[in-house]
Amino acid sequence: MGSQFAAPSGWKQLDVAVIGGGIGGLSTAIALRRSGHKVTIYERADFAGEKGASVSCAANGTRWLEEWGVDVQKGDPVHLKKLISRDWYTGEPYSVYDLEDYHVRWGYVYWMFHRQYMHAMLKDTALQEEGEGIPAKMIVNHKCKDIDLEKGTVEFDNGVTVTHDLIVGADGIGSAVRGIVGIHPEKRPAPSSCLHANVMTEDAVRLGLTDYSADNALEYWGGQEGKFDKIVLSPCNGGKLLSYYCFFPREKGDYTSQAWGAEDLPVEDLLAPYPELDKRVRDHLAIGIEVQPWRLWVHDPYPFMNKKRVAILGDAAHPMMPHQSQGACMAIEDAAALGIVFSKKYFNGDVEAALQVYSDVRLPRASKVQAAAAKAAYNINERIGFSSNTDVEGYNVEDESAKLTIEEMNGYDMYRDVEEKIAKRDGAQVNPKFITGLPVGLKLSNGVTIGQ
Repeated sequence: MGSQFAAPSGWKQLDVAVIGGGIGGLSTAIALRRSGHKVTIYERADFAGEKGASVSCAANGTRWLEEWGVDVQKGDPVHLKKLISRDWYTGEPYSVYDLEDYHVRWGYVYWMFHRQYMHAMLKDTALQEEGEGIPAKMIVNHKCKDIDLEKGTVEFDNGVTVTHDLIVGADGIGSAVRGIVGIHPEKRPAPSSCLHANVMTEDAVRLGLTDYSADNALEYWGGQEGKFDKIVLSPCNGGKLLSYYCFFPREKGDYTSQAWGAEDLPVEDLLAPYPELDKRVRDHLAIGIEVQPWRLWVHDPYPFMNKKRVAILGDAAHPMMPHQSQGACMAIEDAAALGIVFSKKYFNGDVEAALQVYSDVRLPRASKVQAAAAKAAYNINERIGFSSNTDVEGYNVEDESAKLTIEEMNGYDMYRDVEEKIAKRDGAQVNPKFITGLPVGLKLSNGVTIGQ
């Protein structure tokens, strides 16, 4: 990586437990497998899967999929070419962020996946014989009940007890591991509710409706006027499926008691909050299928991500609103950080010390994205990409110098960040060319230059 960092002696192979077999858990298994460790994934359900629909993977996530050797095409992705923000009433583009030069600028493309396909793609990479490292094992019907933090012993609901060198809680928004390490979050229902629906492109085209799949874009209606009415359209499965997230003020419909997988709601519930919505997209919603509520909760940042030999990641560690499309990328980055701190280059055999570096690297970055996602709930200009379009009429953000920028997300070098945190811990010289993983001299679109 072009660094003068000296590898420590004392590396040893760890026997790792990953609690949870979702996107974050599988990414962790891949990263730690690549770093030479033995990984067992414990999934509480009888099948490790994902519910929901689309998931975004910007360059800061894609770079790790490539580094780990994941066969991305197995996930049947859409290669995003634009972000389009549209007028609520007319559907006319209001702010467009072009991604044509995205690969040239950042070295990786912006993918959109269907969750289930992305999950299967990651599961193949984690468990298959091919590829570097020992294939991970997956054990289903194991719901975490308790962990002895000193001994590394995990007790499951079914009476099984196992002991591991390192335990990673990747068990989602309702994480059991989070509570066991002593984090009991205050959470409050978000001011907006969300219904999700899928539209099949072939159905829309057959009925003579607009073919949004042709845009290869993540598209938004509304969210510009400090209101919670917003439609987000994500194409996935190569454009065959259009995934709609429909936000509206919670007083128009409160679904906080609902969960994914319940009976589908009638399409009338989807249309009810939006009498004045652009007819072209409203006609799409009218043929929506699999209408499901998505509970939205606001969590403040947690104080830590590790205790003893246990770490938490993804939604277990920093649940965030979906408005920056960074939830999956943050889980992938967490996994990558674990892969790095436990690699032969950096791990000296001290699990607790390595996990402290992991937390020091991840918590500030994830917390900043978490806060920016909450702001973008009611102001589309706060969303990465649109936050660069400062010349658009009506553009405004809460704090220009503090907004989240695409340069900060994609110009980040986690290896350098890990090295800086280790150097500070050890009282060694810090690389002067990077600050928290960002190159000194990098100009952000909020007017800030790193290092000045």
